[in-house]
Amino acid sequence: MSNSVIRGMGFHHLALKASDYEKTVNFYKALGMKPVVEWGENDNRIMMIDVGDGGRLEIFAGCGDGYPAEGRWQHFALCVQDVAAAYNTALEAGAESVTPPTVMNLDDARPSRMTIQVAFVKGPDGEQIEFFKQLVNRC
Repeated sequence: MSNSVIRGMGFHHLALKASDYEKTVNFYKALGMKPVVEWGENDNRIMMIDVGDGGRLEIFAGCGDGYPAEGRWQHFALCVQDVAAAYNTALEAGAESVTPPTVMNLDDARPSRMTIQVAFVKGPDGEQIEFFKQLVNRC
């Protein structure tokens, strides 16, 4: 579905401040994400990493202890073909389990009911990652 108000608008990236830049980059690489571009040095390094469909995660070095582990960003969701496989891959890469793969029937969803499968993990910086698959009434 395209945006009829601002033509050409679409998702490009989410930004994450990493407390351990290398650990965070390696975690997302272990999930199969590919670096696109990196610039800066030391605590001023930044990397754009492709999540797999052109959408990107931008990872910033130098976070240190200056930022709370939890803030207004609740989670980000990644659409996957196999929720359990993505969840297990993340755990093997060092993620912490939050919610194992679960099927949810959203009977009160509008305009029509839908069924989804989700799983949640915490990445290296406490960020919550959702693996998402719509099983019924796909978009």
